[in-house]
Amino acid sequence: MTADPAILYAAHLDVLQSRTAAALERGRLDHLVVPSGTLRYQLFDDRDYPYAVNPQFKAWLPLTRNPGSWLVVTPGVRPKLIYLQPHDYWHVVPESPSGPWTGHFDIVVVRTADEALQHLPKDPARCAILGEPQSALGAFVPDNPPSVIAYLEYHRAFKTPYEVEMMRQATRAGVRGHRAAEAAFRAGLAEFDIHMAYCAAARQDACQLPYNNIVALNAHGAVLHYTDLDLAAPSRLRSFLIDAGASHAGYACDITRTYSHDRGDDFQSLIDAVDTAQQAMCSQVRAGVDYRQLHLDAHLALASILADFGVIKVAPETAVATGVSSAFFPHGIGHGIGLQVHEVAGFAASDSGGLLPRPEGHPYLRLTRVLQPGMVVTIEPGIYFIDMLLEPLRQGALGTSVDWSRVDAFRPFGGIRIEDDVACTDGAPENLTRDGFSGA
Repeated sequence: MTADPAILYAAHLDVLQSRTAAALERGRLDHLVVPSGTLRYQLFDDRDYPYAVNPQFKAWLPLTRNPGSWLVVTPGVRPKLIYLQPHDYWHVVPESPSGPWTGHFDIVVVRTADEALQHLPKDPARCAILGEPQSALGAFVPDNPPSVIAYLEYHRAFKTPYEVEMMRQATRAGVRGHRAAEAAFRAGLAEFDIHMAYCAAARQDACQLPYNNIVALNAHGAVLHYTDLDLAAPSRLRSFLIDAGASHAGYACDITRTYSHDRGDDFQSLIDAVDTAQQAMCSQVRAGVDYRQLHLDAHLALASILADFGVIKVAPETAVATGVSSAFFPHGIGHGIGLQVHEVAGFAASDSGGLLPRPEGHPYLRLTRVLQPGMVVTIEPGIYFIDMLLEPLRQGALGTSVDWSRVDAFRPFGGIRIEDDVACTDGAPENLTRDGFSGA
């Protein structure tokens, strides 16, 4: 039975208070000051870019559409929220603060951005001010002290039970979207229409999603971040790859699925093989496992699948050692996830700084830390048929390692990626995505 979210939130704030006190001590500072962020306008125009809340702000507050607000945290003192609620008839004004979270903050409502100055600490020099340069207000200019940032971001990898619950809620919205998207694909709709079906089912507009949806039909699945969205369906539907997430209270989910139009063809069999391997990889998200090794093991598993399907003609170990596997699986096995889709401090050696290197020959891995309870990561192996990567392999000394007729047969399908969000625990991992699809 899930604990009361209000209880989880209160415990979450206790953890953030403890982390903040330690971070400020590292920086020899007295206050943490966090602007929510501001609207940014396009050059030579009066249109604003979609507002994105400062992650350091939404770590404390379930507020994602409140530009111009400020958070002040002083160890031993109740945190203060300076809440901008302007007089404005051009735009929707944020509603007055409400909900269980309000009981944990001293809340001051201001009507202009400049009015916040009188409620901020007296001496900006004694503050760690975390934010973007354009959030500056008077002498309160974001300085992002490295020692404070290093400590907070390193520990942000360890999600509180409240944060995991918010990610479960985001997953439920994402699952609704994915189911609607698959139905739209089966109905023969275009990429744009599939995307719209996803947003409608998730009940989130594109600017509310945690990242731009990847909705790729046929060979478009070979473009890792395909976001162009054709308006017309292809004359022949072969495959569908969708990488799409959803948000809840500032937290993200990140889910990828791949489908063949013909459920009985070779490509669907290849998808099924990747799915089976992916679930085995998810089972390895356990305390003490080096994420770098999980990535290298994924290469071996995928090379074995390529060999089983006759795509490569060398032993899987040889394909990995020679780099042949990287032509078919060119990205990392995944990344941390939480307040941001690509969570920060993926390479952090400690909360004092330093970096953990990627394995040699694997430049796109986004996480190199040892997994520990509380971490939530994505596991997203893939097999792709990308001309830009395969053509040099075909022309080079390793070209005989591949059966190019098999590559040509799979090329029109683009590629496969299966992605779940998985929480590391004290025991067996919790697969947030699979649980979401099963209704758990």
